[in-house]
Amino acid sequence: METLADAEQRELIAPESRAMLEGVIRMADMTAGDVMVAAPRMDLLDIASPYDELLALVIDTGHSRFPVHDGARDNIIGILMAKDLLKLQRAPELNLRTLLRPAVFVPESKNLNELLRDFRSNRNHLAMVIDEFGNTAGLLTIEDVLEEIVGEIEDEFDEADAENGIYTLADGAQRVAGDTTIATVNTAFGVALPSDEFDTIGGLVAHELGRVPRRAETVMVGDLAFQVMLTRGGAVRWFRVTRAASEPGA
Repeated sequence: METLADAEQRELIAPESRAMLEGVIRMADMTAGDVMVAAPRMDLLDIASPYDELLALVIDTGHSRFPVHDGARDNIIGILMAKDLLKLQRAPELNLRTLLRPAVFVPESKNLNELLRDFRSNRNHLAMVIDEFGNTAGLLTIEDVLEEIVGEIEDEFDEADAENGIYTLADGAQRVAGDTTIATVNTAFGVALPSDEFDTIGGLVAHELGRVPRRAETVMVGDLAFQVMLTRGGAVRWFRVTRAASEPGA
């Protein structure tokens, strides 16, 4: 690390190159358990759920792949591609089980270098992580591994060209980036959230809760409900935002 820092100071390598090389070095000592999404925060599909419920979860979370369980959450029976779910709309007689792809299981102790090689060789993008007792500990994707080297990867879910970082979801709710300014949220929703202490909506929500909220957790701020859709690096990347009156039971 010191050699890389010295090389950057002497302008032998660019800052971006130094960051990537440091990521490679750090990754050599990391395991699947270090970067996985823990089991309680996984977005899963229940094989017994009606099609409408499955579709709603796929739309709300925005993932492209989902572990599917039968009964207990620990009983993962396969992986469903979001695009495969659309086949049921055109052919309801299809059995959802026939659309599942085999799930790949790796131990928490598996080295990230080895896991990346496995991802590349078997063309899988998602692996289930199990603990020493064979229970599901979490999951991780090839993107999670690569981000340890290259930093955060922007994809279509992280697309930054929407106006003000606010998107309208299929169910009418809004997807709001955690780094969106409070002033922008106030304008978009016609509210008056305080902006004297914090600049971003993510900072305000974390302050109201007293900590950074976890995935799927909902925090009420004023008349708005902020449900965490995605977290990265200890911060919220995306919220699903609805007005309190539109929340169930409100």
